[in-house]
Amino acid sequence: MRITTLWRYPVKSMLGERLDEARVEPDGLALDRGLAVIDEVTGLVATAKHPRLWRDLLTHSAEVRDGRVVITSPAGWTLDARADDVDGRLSDRLGRAVRVSAERPEGATVERPDPADVLDRGVDAVVPAATLQIGQGTPGETFVDYAPVHLITSATLEAIGAEQVRYRPNLVVETPPGTPPFVENDWVGREIAVGEVVLRIVLPTPRCSVPTLEHGPLPRAAHAVRTLMTANRVDVPGFGVLPCAGCYAEVVRGGVVRVGDEVTPS
Repeated sequence: MRITTLWRYPVKSMLGERLDEARVEPDGLALDRGLAVIDEVTGLVATAKHPRLWRDLLTHSAEVRDGRVVITSPAGWTLDARADDVDGRLSDRLGRAVRVSAERPEGATVERPDPADVLDRGVDAVVPAATLQIGQGTPGETFVDYAPVHLITSATLEAIGAEQVRYRPNLVVETPPGTPPFVENDWVGREIAVGEVVLRIVLPTPRCSVPTLEHGPLPRAAHAVRTLMTANRVDVPGFGVLPCAGCYAEVVRGGVVRVGDEVTPS
């Protein structure tokens, strides 16, 4: 097995950037999900998991240029994420008062409707939304959903028939022909070496409605989660039985990971 793609998402729920290599620290890939959009009224972290409010985040992209995070909007502007007028521009675009933050509030939470409700009733429907604390499986202060690193295999992606960008992984692992889909489930509790980096797989990755949404030019894709509802519902410790694809990992040993690096489970 080997790494075919590396992804970093400098701003939570915005489109990210493909990398040739990345430094991996205990809190994940350098600058990955280091920023997030915060709702000024509720104090919640904005995420496309709640598509009625925040799916438009996925029309924006973020990348690192000379150590600074730069946001590009479909409205036609590209600005430093910490520029004075970014908060106002995003507020206008999103229809809510927001600010970009590098500081994760203590007990930071997001709203997450059940993806089945979103699929059945539509992205604009008012549906119940659970409130979940993020970052519970990371030692850092980034805005990751759970653990510092997220990976998914080619076997799983091929079985679902959906683009990798929909699942927002950090690492995409090419598996040998004949590898069963959702092999990541079997890696939980094991360590894997990725080049000079060692990761410990801690949980299967539960899926919200995000993979089904428009991602930049990509259209909606209901099958990106509906397939999982029948093919890979997993009992995720602490979260319940949920549709899953990919897995979360903690960092045992940091270092540099590169496209083409071999992946070796212990």
